[in-house]
Amino acid sequence: QRSVHTREVVMKLVVFVPVLLLLLGASGYAECRCFCQVTGDLDDCTCDVETIDNFNNNQLFPKLQTLLESDYFRFYKVNLNKPCPFWTASSECGLRDCAVKPCSPVSLKLIYQLAETREALLDWSKHDDEAERFCVVDDEDSPDSQYVDLLLNPERFTGYKGPEAWQIWNSIYEENCFKPYSIKRPLNPNAFQSSSGSEGQCVEKRAFYRLVSGLHASINIHLSARYLLDDSWYQRKWGHNVSEFRQRFDSELTAGEGPKRLRNLYFLYLIELRALAKVLPFFQQSSFQLYTGRPEEDQEHKEQLLHILQLARSFPLHFDETSLFGGDEKEAAKLKEDIRLAFLNISRIMDCVGCFKCRLWGKLQTQGLGTALRILFSERQIEALPKSSNQQPSFQLSRQEIVSLFNAFGRISTSVRELKNFRVLLAEEQ
Repeated sequence: QRSVHTREVVMKLVVFVPVLLLLLGASGYAECRCFCQVTGDLDDCTCDVETIDNFNNNQLFPKLQTLLESDYFRFYKVNLNKPCPFWTASSECGLRDCAVKPCSPVSLKLIYQLAETREALLDWSKHDDEAERFCVVDDEDSPDSQYVDLLLNPERFTGYKGPEAWQIWNSIYEENCFKPYSIKRPLNPNAFQSSSGSEGQCVEKRAFYRLVSGLHASINIHLSARYLLDDSWYQRKWGHNVSEFRQRFDSELTAGEGPKRLRNLYFLYLIELRALAKVLPFFQQSSFQLYTGRPEEDQEHKEQLLHILQLARSFPLHFDETSLFGGDEKEAAKLKEDIRLAFLNISRIMDCVGCFKCRLWGKLQTQGLGTALRILFSERQIEALPKSSNQQPSFQLSRQEIVSLFNAFGRISTSVRELKNFRVLLAEEQ
C-alpha cells in the first residue's frame, strides 16, 4: 500500500513539476530576463545604472515634473501638418487616441502672452545658427504652426502600429544609424535578429546608435506604462501593461536585445543630463526670463529651473563628451558633420509619422535631443556668453528649443522612474 502511495506521489510530481517550471519560466524569472543585465557600469562611461536610479528617482524626477507642469513648459509650438519628405504617408491615423486636443480658451489667452517672449528674442536670434543645429526647427511664423498643451495630450499608447509604424523605425535604424550593412533590422519586429549594430564601430558612431536606441526604448516604456487597459462605454482606464513591456524588453522574447535597449536608455539619460549641466550659464543670465506675463510666478519658476540645473551639475559621474571627436581635426570635423546630418534626417522622418499625437511627441523628443547635442558641442560659445545684456550673445536658444529640451529630458527621467515600477510589477508575478 505504501508503494502504491509512493507511485501516486511520483506520478503527481511528474505532472506538476514541468507545469511549475513552465510557470516559473513565464513569470517568476521575467524580472531577471528584463533587468538582470541592466545593472553595473555602462559602456563608454564611468557611470553605473544604480547611481542614475538613485539620483533620478530620489532627487531630480519630482522637481523636474513640477517645473514641467508650469505654463511656460506645458505649451509647445509645433507644425503637425508638414508633409513627409521621403515617401507618401497617410496623415490620417483614424484612431481617436491619435488626435491632438486643441487648447482651451483660457489657455489661448496665456499663449498670446507667451508669443511676446519670441518678439523679445528676435534681436538676439539674428545670427544664422542653422549650421549648428542637429534637428529641423519648425517655422514658428508658419500658419500651420500651433501651440499644443502637452498636459492635455500626454504621451501614451494610441493603437498606432503595423507596417507604417515599423517603416518609421526601420528608416531611422537602417538609413541613419551607422549600422553595419551585415546587420539588418527586420520590418516585422516580431522576427528578431541582432540589432546591437555597434561591434567594431568608432565610439562616436556607437554613441549615436545608442542614443537612438535609448530614445526608442524610452518611447516604448511610456507606451507600456500608459496603456489602454479598459475601453468600455462607462470608463477608459490607462495603466501599466506588463505583457507589453515584456514583449519589448524580455531577453527571451527579443533574442537578448531587450536589456541592451534599457541600458541604452541610461546612456541617453547621461547625455541629456550632461547637456543640462553645461547650459546652466545661459539660464543664469539676468536677461533670461521664463516670461508668461506673471512676474512673481515667472521668477519662482526661473529659480526652480536654476535649482534643477545646479542639481544636474552636481551629479558625480557625468559623461565625458571630450572622449568624442578627438584625433585628427579634419576627420573629427567630418565625422561630427556626418552625425549632425544623420540626426537632422531623423528629425525630418518625424513628419512621416501617421499618428498626430505620436508625431507631436516624436518631434518634441528629437528636437530636445538635438538641442542637447548642440549644447554639448557649443562649449566655447556658452563660455563666451557676454556679461552685459547689451552685447550680442554668442549662444542662444529659442523658446521652442528650451521647452523641447526640458520636456524631452522629462520623458527620459520618467522612463527611468517607470522602470522601478515595472521591476515591482514583474516581481509580483512570481
